[in-house]
Amino acid sequence: MGIHDGHREKMRRRFLETGLEGFADHEALELLLYYAIPRRDTNPIAHALMERYDSLSGVLNAPVEDLEKVEGIGESAAILLSLVSRLSRKARIADASQETILNSSERAGAYLLERFAGERRELVFLLCLDRKGRLLACKRLAEGDVASADLNIRKLVEMALLTSASAVILAHNHPSGVAVPSSSDEAATRQVAEALRTIGVRLVDHIVVADRDFVSMADSGDLLG
Repeated sequence: MGIHDGHREKMRRRFLETGLEGFADHEALELLLYYAIPRRDTNPIAHALMERYDSLSGVLNAPVEDLEKVEGIGESAAILLSLVSRLSRKARIADASQETILNSSERAGAYLLERFAGERRELVFLLCLDRKGRLLACKRLAEGDVASADLNIRKLVEMALLTSASAVILAHNHPSGVAVPSSSDEAATRQVAEALRTIGVRLVDHIVVADRDFVSMADSGDLLG
């Protein structure tokens, strides 16, 4: 048995018996890192992570390439840490999508805050809804905001038709900005609304997300069409 094996086994037994109840944040990280760093004391590495990112959430939402700058964290450990929050978020979104009603800007905004959480790329999504506002599908349209991305109107229309949507919500994020629609966003919104109108589908909102905040163009009176 190696020098750290006895301590590792005690930590594993503690988790199996009590879950994470009573574990400090750095201890939970230490335990997780056992499965990517088999032959090294992960306690100081966990402390270094907490010191660098200030919180457990900060560690788990950090980019892989940044995590690798921490001494002792290689690619495998960085990927493991990054996977945890993303898998959890993916599961929550999948569960929520089973019966998600987005019949108000507040509900749609809350759903999109979860969808965009931790995302550092600019992305465009199309939320397809039925007549009651139930979410039928959330489809990624493009990378980049609606002004800079190659927003494929034909693809957008096809998605609405394939899901038999009665209405849709357009959404994009400003990862390093504020949740304020630009004039280019407004122009793209008009283009999308007009294209959807030709197939009898309403664009009910265009929501911009940034830094745990969102703006509804419908609520702001900027939704034309």
